[in-house]
Amino acid sequence: MSFEFTVQSKCSATSARAGVLNTPHGPVETPVFMPVGTKATVKAMTPEELKQVGAQIILSNTFHLALRPGDETVKALGGLHKMMNWNRPILTDSGGFQVFSLGDINKITNDGVRFRSPLDGSEMFLTPEKATQIQHNLGADIIMVFDECAPYPAEHAYVKKSAEMTARWAERCKAAHAGREDMQALFGIVQGGMFDDLREWSARATVDIGFPGYAIGGLSVGEPKPDMERGLDVMNRVLPWDQPRYLMGVGTPDDFFRGVERGIDMFDCVLPTRSARTGRLYTTEGILNMRNAVHATDTRPPGESCGCYVCRNYSRGYLRHLFMAEEILACRLATFHNLHYFLELMAGIRRSIQEDRFLAFKTEALAAYGKN
Repeated sequence: MSFEFTVQSKCSATSARAGVLNTPHGPVETPVFMPVGTKATVKAMTPEELKQVGAQIILSNTFHLALRPGDETVKALGGLHKMMNWNRPILTDSGGFQVFSLGDINKITNDGVRFRSPLDGSEMFLTPEKATQIQHNLGADIIMVFDECAPYPAEHAYVKKSAEMTARWAERCKAAHAGREDMQALFGIVQGGMFDDLREWSARATVDIGFPGYAIGGLSVGEPKPDMERGLDVMNRVLPWDQPRYLMGVGTPDDFFRGVERGIDMFDCVLPTRSARTGRLYTTEGILNMRNAVHATDTRPPGESCGCYVCRNYSRGYLRHLFMAEEILACRLATFHNLHYFLELMAGIRRSIQEDRFLAFKTEALAAYGKN
């Protein structure tokens, strides 16, 4: 099945919508949260367990996989799907954010980015064409154009130059992707920092190039929440209604609602897995720190209203013991629970849109975190 997106339900009070994204590896119901499997694995989880918690699509990282084991090796192993035994959709980023996060060891030019590998210090040069070819070898269903994520904060002049270069690189990525549109969907990326005029310019320029979907980069990089909301309002006005919108790297529960009510369909974030490894569990009653002594003899499940495997079988006291004993199982169980919570929350958001009670569900869901 080739790539296709359909909006099926709309919220009468906001821009929230529910739809279906069809890909060569099956459909994805939106809005959707994508667990992050940076190096072709979602930390602490098997692919079978990801299915148990309801993951429809996962994200992998182009930059890290190109460094190790190498995109040619992934291709020789049958591509990401076969290599990691995952038969559902996969999205890969372009590696741009990771390259630019190297900061003092990269040099940006109009042609691409020259940097040194953080693994062995060898010099590498990544161009829009090379980033696209790497993603062809990885074989993901949805791939991203190569972009520059401007730092925050940054001056208007710098962000303008960066957004213009990102648009030029997007054209080159599209040209390098010609002929593969039925196998992989190439998404454009909108940049522009915290400047409304640059956000709008970048969005219009990217839409003019033409892509089957649009990602919004450069948000959730430390800016105040009102700035994120303002940027999303601009995107909601400019980006096509009938194509999927992906808010990159965003994923707290309250950010889900901020995005969805402004027309966002796709999210990804390492928060649920990273938090799990530190003992922070998300529940409908709020966030629990499983290392706290208050849980030592608590026989209740982590989430009293949660139906996941962990909450059906283990107590808060046992999970605290595992964390204090530094047992591997602690991270495994906490990750399973957090991913279940995030994916169930997004499933609840989808249902609330279909039933046209999105704002009521938002109030209910965020009450546990003291937010309104």
